[in-house]
Amino acid sequence: MKTTQKIASLLVAAVIAVVFLFGNLAQAQTQAKAKPWPVPDKDKAMKAPANTDVATGKDLWAKHCKSCHGSKGLGDGPKAASLKTFPGDFSAAAFQSSTDGELLYRTDKGRDEMPKYETKIPAIGDRWALVAFMRTLKK
Repeated sequence: MKTTQKIASLLVAAVIAVVFLFGNLAQAQTQAKAKPWPVPDKDKAMKAPANTDVATGKDLWAKHCKSCHGSKGLGDGPKAASLKTFPGDFSAAAFQSSTDGELLYRTDKGRDEMPKYETKIPAIGDRWALVAFMRTLKK
């Protein structure tokens, strides 16, 4: 009886490990295949205002972004698992190397599951504050 229980336990552990492994591989493949998100040159060149309020950005992040992107921008918010695409790791060098204008443009225009925030957050200063907060998420 003990041998049968040990074998059953090992099989269950093996199945869990395989499911975990393939789940992580699928997520990694989704991240690797993220499609380009081109930004017009005029938008790329935009710079955040010097007096941008990071605290306002943090509050807006908690209200509008955290559910998908997570509290630290790792793409691990509670809604992230239900999305078709990985929300991105905002702490990563690739994300942080984007210009302020690129971050604002992507926030404003959205795409796919990412909504347009130029209508949800109508004040441009608030959206710049959100960009300033995104900069605090780097590793």
